[in-house]
Amino acid sequence: MNFQKVSLPQGIHLVGVPIGTARDITLRALDVLASADVLAAEDTRSLRRLMDIHGVPLDGRHIHTLHDHSTDKVVAQLLARAGEGGSVAYASEAGMPLIADPGFELIRAARNAGVPVHCAPGPSAVVTALAVGGLPTDAFLFGGFLHNSKAARRSALEGWGNVQATLVFYESPKRLGAMLADAADVLGGERQAAVCRELTKKFEEVRSGTLAELAEHYADASVKGEIVVLIARRLEKIREDDVESDLIDALGHMSMRDAVDAVSAAHGAPRRKVYQLALTLPKGDSGAS
Repeated sequence: MNFQKVSLPQGIHLVGVPIGTARDITLRALDVLASADVLAAEDTRSLRRLMDIHGVPLDGRHIHTLHDHSTDKVVAQLLARAGEGGSVAYASEAGMPLIADPGFELIRAARNAGVPVHCAPGPSAVVTALAVGGLPTDAFLFGGFLHNSKAARRSALEGWGNVQATLVFYESPKRLGAMLADAADVLGGERQAAVCRELTKKFEEVRSGTLAELAEHYADASVKGEIVVLIARRLEKIREDDVESDLIDALGHMSMRDAVDAVSAAHGAPRRKVYQLALTLPKGDSGAS
């Protein structure tokens, strides 16, 4: 038995569950699922199956369904139980609750009502895709699911086009080809991107390339599974005069290594090129080594 029943404090307990492989769940998450007075889930069948896999008994508890069509009524019931001193565990269908998930209304209502909120964190498809996708992770923007409408989808992409961060989206297999085609047209086909499919599952796949290449590949492809799309930030046109000026300034108070790192990051320029430029500068401008 990988769980133990514990005394949970009053309030709503968010439970991070696996995005694919059932063994990715945390021991604390199992403890919360085994111990909560009330259970709620975006998909009751998924949670019941996960609990069965890990041998966590329901012990007569009912799993409340929390989705877009039942939110108000169920939220009121769950808050009433938590307000009376009970512990309520809520799990998304997969991954961390509240990430493109109806649990947001529950937590907003709990905060407004002064009901404590706790969290047993777990896997996230967003972070997992960033980890394996090969695009910069120093800054990213999660856009959730883009709109079904082509016009609304393109408008959203245009709004995010100049954001200096990796863009992250969830996408439906049926709309993947159209979404990539719109992204290539709106953002530029030369932008680097990655399609991450079925993360942590048996048929996990990460395909990288430019938006134009990916749009062509998935135009008529038959795709299944959960999908995360990463799109690289827009590359600023690098002006060598500006790079050299900033490099000279940085070398005045940094070592060459630190100066090269700082300037290459600031301009989005390849570190090797900035280093080569530093080597060409007069010794009086090379700073400390």
